[in-house]
Amino acid sequence: METSGSIITKNKIIKTNTNFHPNNKHKSGYDLEALCKAYPDLQPYVFENNYQIKTIDFANPKAVKALNTALLFRHYKITYWDFPETNLCPPIPGRVDYIHGLADVLKQNNIKSNISVLDIGTGASCIYPILGHAEYEWKFVGTDIDKTSLDHAQKIINKNQLDNVISLRYQTNKMQILKDILTEGDRFSIVMCNPPFYKSEKEAFEATTKKLRGLNKKQDKIIRNFSGTGNELWYKGGEKAFIHNYLYESSIFKKQCKIFTSLVSKKDLIPGIYASLKKLGATEVKTINMGQGNKVSRIVVWRFE
Repeated sequence: METSGSIITKNKIIKTNTNFHPNNKHKSGYDLEALCKAYPDLQPYVFENNYQIKTIDFANPKAVKALNTALLFRHYKITYWDFPETNLCPPIPGRVDYIHGLADVLKQNNIKSNISVLDIGTGASCIYPILGHAEYEWKFVGTDIDKTSLDHAQKIINKNQLDNVISLRYQTNKMQILKDILTEGDRFSIVMCNPPFYKSEKEAFEATTKKLRGLNKKQDKIIRNFSGTGNELWYKGGEKAFIHNYLYESSIFKKQCKIFTSLVSKKDLIPGIYASLKKLGATEVKTINMGQGNKVSRIVVWRFE
């Protein structure tokens, strides 16, 4: 939920530095007045700054969660979305951009009906499945290595009556991604993954400190404004190790999944990903760039058919 490069009006935060997908509902910003009507619990976090402009404190985890909850309530037909404050609170505009990117990939590959998506690391928020179903009526299977996160995700599914379109699977081995999750009879249109970005808690802490400085916040105690547990934020070997493990396992399960995708935050990982996929026999690899404010990410897409 980047705020840099924004123009803030009385009721809206309008992003001028974004490059959201054309179908992204949030490409023009947030109508705070309408969001507070949709989710009144957001109202206490809205205030007028020194310029008499209405905004929220983006360094406050509770304010960020309230804003994202309001976005879901207003735009995605969600009536319940709650999980522990220790879990990652995903920024809705960026997450739904990944969904729209997948829709483009499916269209380009002439996959138009009975779409089934495997979401690796769905988390306590269950964010990609609820957004993907709301926007395109896709069916999802979400996986995670944390039972507690899956319990919270299941509650979100049940409360929103989505149990017939979203199911969850527990990954018992933290070092595996697709193994012990996929069965011989599984068939998925596309796989999505938002991998842990950091190698350790220390690296995640340093990234948070840098972000808070960017928000001009001086705090004695650093708190991640989007929260996040260890399983969600770091992996032994970091993003590179996770992705290359995923690449290898994708080659094992190429019959079960038509298309594989992953978000990649570090641009310098791309050449190695392409080289590995070539060795693994991928027949098509491409990169879709995503840009939101000062944050730049990308989706790598590959297939073996």
